[in-house]
Amino acid sequence: MTSTLITGANKGLGRETARRLLADGHEVWLAARNPQRGEATAGELGGRFVQLDVTDEASVTAAAEVVAAESGALDVLINNAGIGGGFRPLAETTPEDVRRVFETNVFGIVRVTRAFLPLLERSSNPVIVNVSSGMGSVAVTTDPGRFESTLIGLAYPASKTALNMITSQYAKAYPRMRINAVDPGYTATELNGHRGTKTVQEGAEVIVRMARLDASGPTGAFLDSEGSVPW
Repeated sequence: MTSTLITGANKGLGRETARRLLADGHEVWLAARNPQRGEATAGELGGRFVQLDVTDEASVTAAAEVVAAESGALDVLINNAGIGGGFRPLAETTPEDVRRVFETNVFGIVRVTRAFLPLLERSSNPVIVNVSSGMGSVAVTTDPGRFESTLIGLAYPASKTALNMITSQYAKAYPRMRINAVDPGYTATELNGHRGTKTVQEGAEVIVRMARLDASGPTGAFLDSEGSVPW
């Protein structure tokens, strides 16, 4: 059975991804900060809950120990947890605003990936899916034909650009693993006040597809539902 862990799995894209992979027969660890919400979602879907706050080193370490003790290895890590941070005018954006978003969207992913790498290395088919955004693409956000070019902000776009580079570097360092970044598109979730134009079912499609990769699949790529996304 494929063992999968999804951060931020109690709602939105994380929850839908968990539902789909459970239906595929995966053993899914639903990781969430809030124990009550996480346990409730895991109970509803039939998955396993582990408390995990990506901004807390002790929490991440403890979660990895739980998965190691109960599953022995990890086949798929989906770094889904993220925050928006709002699009404040640039003149009003402080270093603290940027740091707060990076703590979850960048440092959190490094923290979680580092903790679970030993378990992924025990897998015969290790996969990491990093949930990024078109807002992290310099090409997309400077294309007048794209909606993303109309949004101006520092913290969130910069955090996703950093995540894309992190993905590329991990992919080069661990060639046996399939490590990719995905753009779910403008999906209606709590992150954007449910203003997105795609459903969570549509947005989760590329996450689920990349979680199902075998050793012949791509690595070090940035992909959406249509194919490659320009960096």
